[in-house]
Amino acid sequence: MLSILIPTKDYDCHILVEELHRQGEFLGLPYEIIIGEDGTAEENLRLNTMADSLTHCRRIIKKTNIGRAAIRNLLARESRYPNLIFIDSDAVVEKDDFLRLYVDALKDYDVVCGALYHANEQPNDECSLRYRYEKEADKQRDAITRSKAPYDKFTTFNFAIKKDIFTSILFNESITRYGYEDALFGKELKRRGIPIGHIDNKLLHSGLESNAVFLAKSEQALATLLTIEDRMESTPLLATLRKMRALHLENIFMIYWNLRKESLRKNLLGRKPSLLKFKIYKLGYYISLQRKDGINTL
Repeated sequence: MLSILIPTKDYDCHILVEELHRQGEFLGLPYEIIIGEDGTAEENLRLNTMADSLTHCRRIIKKTNIGRAAIRNLLARESRYPNLIFIDSDAVVEKDDFLRLYVDALKDYDVVCGALYHANEQPNDECSLRYRYEKEADKQRDAITRSKAPYDKFTTFNFAIKKDIFTSILFNESITRYGYEDALFGKELKRRGIPIGHIDNKLLHSGLESNAVFLAKSEQALATLLTIEDRMESTPLLATLRKMRALHLENIFMIYWNLRKESLRKNLLGRKPSLLKFKIYKLGYYISLQRKDGINTL
């Protein structure tokens, strides 16, 4: 018995819903699909009205945006069945046995991650930063590699979980800005000793933002990280910062960053952004946030 939960905002996910509905009909199990419209503008609510006419499918509409964590928690509370599958609305299902693979995996695990992947060709130059970032990450997204660090590789994009496990943890609703709600959830699974199964049940991620939007979201995620740093064991950025401080290189680095940050931004917003410059920019931006708030916690 499955509850398939799709949080969305101003996004047309009817193709995703129709494919999940098709597969659900073949499962031979009770199932439902719930779409959570989180602050979708009135004029965009028509994008997913097809769900209103599909069996086993319904929408929950929140007129004001309650946030990534809160909408997922709400969908779980509204679900009817003991097995939950969370899917981001900009996913594309390309496997005919996508739901069946989760049904089988949930016999062995309470939490299962299926992961994501990206097209071989970049859609356009405007999304080059996100595309390059994600294609580099795709190299580490096979199930074997993810299983080597199962909690660190947890992501909300595409995963299944027993409802009783999820509702005993929930996403942290104090995180109202973009970023790290999935990382905190993974940390809590680890703290409780709940195993995560990683399988190759990937979904295509089609909703790549423009460079400007992705950079702004990355900055927002770093602002979120600043507020929860004490609850994070580590991230690649925090690990780099610790090494830098151990070598007493932070001040030198920040002199460079302040001189070059506009040049770095220009590169990241351009047609051929550098992932190395992206890492440098994020590190400097995070340190600048710490200094602005008078924080030096590492």
